[in-house]
Amino acid sequence: EMESKVSEGGLNVTLTIRLLMHGKEVGSIIGKKGETVKKMREESGARINISEGNCPERIVTITGPTDAIFKAFAMIAYKFEEDITNSMSNSTATSKPPVTLRLVVPASQCGSLIGKGGSKIKEIRESTGAQVQVAGDMLPNSTERAVTISGTPDAIIQCVKQICVVMLESPPKGATIPYRPKPASTPVIFAGGQAYTIQGQYAIPHPDQLTKLHQLAMQQTPFTPLGQTTPAFPAELHCIASASSNMFPCICPGLDASPPASTHELTIPNDLIGCIIGRQGTKINEIRQMSGAQIKIANATEGSSERQITITGTPANISLAQYLINARLTSEVTGMGAL
Repeated sequence: EMESKVSEGGLNVTLTIRLLMHGKEVGSIIGKKGETVKKMREESGARINISEGNCPERIVTITGPTDAIFKAFAMIAYKFEEDITNSMSNSTATSKPPVTLRLVVPASQCGSLIGKGGSKIKEIRESTGAQVQVAGDMLPNSTERAVTISGTPDAIIQCVKQICVVMLESPPKGATIPYRPKPASTPVIFAGGQAYTIQGQYAIPHPDQLTKLHQLAMQQTPFTPLGQTTPAFPAELHCIASASSNMFPCICPGLDASPPASTHELTIPNDLIGCIIGRQGTKINEIRQMSGAQIKIANATEGSSERQITITGTPANISLAQYLINARLTSEVTGMGAL
């Protein structure tokens, strides 16, 4: 009955379904030179978009009339089954694992999907033979939950059809904050006023990713005063911030509850001071805000071709301010213009 209800035009409306996939699964869907996804788009008539980014997880969005969506789902499910079969031909495993898909569903619709006392989800499991699980927690920084479906490709297709019916009958309530996977993290290390990322065994100067720096500056974690590090560490400051966690923990030698503010002085040629100050002080204010340091620029003195800049704050603040100032200077000197 569900079937006819969906295909007889009554529910043949345009729908969008979001899937969460690992990089390897996405690679399989895209295929060599994008041929697989191109074929899926052409044969199903659905729009299939894959989120950008160097992320361990990607979002695959499928949009179209319900029948086009089911065709696209069928092609994805059969492709995954083919991948499982191929991987098993090289292994000793005898039982074939099921195909698994993860849908991303607004949390406000999950109640209808589960039903009173779990009645709806039980009915879907029993009538399709697929396993369906609704995650208890929302995906990070979103109002969406993951719904995991596993089984044979046919069971999965039947299951998706029933889930679509539920989603059409009870649209999401309120605004949905969509889940966006986080990029793969690379640690950032601050040492001697410069930011580095670790690649393999080497520390390379970190590109100007101001957002990362901004978040680092916002953490205001107490640091060891320079020169008072534990003996195992060099006297310069080391801070490793993991870019993947929301809290940006800092691993710092010998944490001190309230690091004394220290002062650092720089001399900058007069003709470059403008690029640090920016129009009406916009750049210097940005650097102050990001680094959390106090920055004073001395007035020009008669006959001198240089200006003194005094930076006050914790070693971390100073380190970041210096880095941002150097980045401004570098961009000016190499003709890159504004960062």
